[in-house]
Amino acid sequence: MANASRTWESIILPVQRRLANPIARRLAPYLRGEAVLETIGRTSGLPRPTPVGGRLDGDTFWIVSEFGRRSQYVRNLAVNPQVRVQLAGVWRTGVAVILDDDDPRARLKQLPRINSALVRLVGTDLLTIRVDLEPAPD
Repeated sequence: MANASRTWESIILPVQRRLANPIARRLAPYLRGEAVLETIGRTSGLPRPTPVGGRLDGDTFWIVSEFGRRSQYVRNLAVNPQVRVQLAGVWRTGVAVILDDDDPRARLKQLPRINSALVRLVGTDLLTIRVDLEPAPD
């Protein structure tokens, strides 16, 4: 199964990187349930924006990663959990927490349907990420 997962990832990742992500980075801040997660590159130290789907619950933003700890943004935040999230065009700072013990399939049921369906479709190693955001400005 691991080889099939890696093969699937080798097909999906280039499409995401070269086609879907550049478009989604521009649209995500303005679409409900979509956001841009900005991590700091673990090697370069540069900001790395990644479009993600999730749900804001108070000052907590929930994400389920499709490829778990193999996702580049997860690898980045494992080294430096300080992140920014752009929601509805507004940037907020926060701290990301990787939740290995959370049930990502159950979590997906609480997140926006379309994104959750895509994550279930292409995901091979689901992992929940919680971002604890600083309080929103009044």
